Amino acid sequence: MNKKTLFITGGCGFIGSNFIINQIQHTDNSIINLDKLTYAGNQDNLKDIASSSRYTFVNGDINTKNIVDDIFRDFHPNAVINFAAESHVDRSIDGPMEFVHTNIVGTANLLESSRRYYDSNQEDNFRFIHVSTDEVYGSLGDEGFFSEETPYSPTSPYSASKASSDHLVNAWHHTFNLPTIITNCSNNYGPYQFPEKLIPLMVMNCLEGKDLPVYGNGENVRDWLFVTDHCDAIYEVLLNGRIGHTYNIGGNNEIKNIEIVNSICEIMDKQRPLDNDKSYNDLIKFVQDRPGHDFRYAIDASKIKNELKWVPKENFQSGIQKTIKWYLSNRDWYEKIKYKQERLGVI
Repeated sequence: MNKKTLFITGGCGFIGSNFIINQIQHTDNSIINLDKLTYAGNQDNLKDIASSSRYTFVNGDINTKNIVDDIFRDFHPNAVINFAAESHVDRSIDGPMEFVHTNIVGTANLLESSRRYYDSNQEDNFRFIHVSTDEVYGSLGDEGFFSEETPYSPTSPYSASKASSDHLVNAWHHTFNLPTIITNCSNNYGPYQFPEKLIPLMVMNCLEGKDLPVYGNGENVRDWLFVTDHCDAIYEVLLNGRIGHTYNIGGNNEIKNIEIVNSICEIMDKQRPLDNDKSYNDLIKFVQDRPGHDFRYAIDASKIKNELKWVPKENFQSGIQKTIKWYLSNRDWYEKIKYKQERLGVI
């Protein structure tokens, strides 16, 4: 397999950093990581591979044309993989314009720079991989699954901004012949996930003896995908996916939110039992549901399975055990984030 130079955006975030670690540890590819280090961007995620001669970090914004153009000029990447995004639904409700700026305008700027580079070089194997979400499809009822043909129906500023970016990627392919591929994934979990998301929040609140807040009655359903499985799928799409196509990536793990929290409590009861012999379930507190909270997401991942022979390696039971073990072994990682956020007044 030929060595590649991959231009990664948002590589200090949760999924991007896991992807980069996998690439440096398991391939001969070189990585250029462009990240503007917002609150969720953390260089500590990549400290174990930061000294690699095949890794280059650039501090910058995908909205800054000169920085993006310079990376293309200086490194001649074989592919762009766009992880850069604002991704937290609650934050999109509180401050939607940042999501518009990064997810829509930033993607457009990245597409334009990619088009200029591609038109100048005409490298046959160049690819633009856009990493998106199943939330662009809206909400499902009790039955059915999202396929690649499901009409878009976003319901939050976050999902609307990601839907917009998907449409832009398709437009740049059809109008300008840019070789693009879109992936739409289900809920990710695993190491290095920012503590505002459900699973790390529950684990850390357990450790601190805090309430475990669950929206509504906890009946909302998500399909859960272990992050390294997602990274493997993205790389398979890069290598063998069809240009101009979309691939849904799911974990085949449909679970209610309350069941997720109960599973975490059960594992924590065994691994970090409370001194008073109580269960962590006693900390569960149901809170007012957020506006526009989609009821159910579920992915039909048969296309990527049939075409690219990708299936997830982890089921939820194995993945959540690995995830909790990682957070318990890396509490200093969390404490540094918490300290930073407290100083910034974010939490």
